[in-house]
Amino acid sequence: MEQHRFRRPAMLTPEQAEAIVGEEDPAARSEIAHTTAQAMVSGGREGAEDPELVERLIALVDTEGLEAVAEIWSQSPPDTLPGALWRLYLLREWGRRDPDTIAERFRLGANRAEVAGVVAGVADPVGPEEIRRMLDAVLSGVYRGDLGVALERAGSFLRVLATGSALDADWVETHDADTAQILTRRAGSLLDTAAELEEAASLHRAGRLT
Repeated sequence: MEQHRFRRPAMLTPEQAEAIVGEEDPAARSEIAHTTAQAMVSGGREGAEDPELVERLIALVDTEGLEAVAEIWSQSPPDTLPGALWRLYLLREWGRRDPDTIAERFRLGANRAEVAGVVAGVADPVGPEEIRRMLDAVLSGVYRGDLGVALERAGSFLRVLATGSALDADWVETHDADTAQILTRRAGSLLDTAAELEEAASLHRAGRLT
């Protein structure tokens, strides 16, 4: 398999970065994932009064690239801190790449999933910029606020999107069954991820998200 070189995140030592690039040992990969996740959250919270530091942490994917972050965290289970962080960063990246579609689906879903929409806390009227701001606010909450609340907001956000995708599938099905099936599967995947984030929030509150 081709190995990719990348710039190391600020919380990663050169030795850890080299290990990620070259090793395939699951135990070593897991240790690095947990170490970097803990270091980032701890470092972010200690420097939470420094807006530039928090902004750099929020924009980790922008500066380091999605592949670099994936190398560190993407194989971590959802009931771990690195697994939860990976899902939050991936959600933010999706919001940056396709905010128009997300805004449209959120508007559709918010009429049915009203409670989840309130918890998600997207500003009204919902548009692409409001989606971007909400997802940045979720990541900011990891470092400035309550991690459990941040995870719950992301989970509720995905529940609204899942509802919107399911509604879209119902409307599309009359003239495009294949696309409707894709949207239905996507809605199911969004619900699965929402449940994973909500479970991570519960684990965090119980002191067991590591």
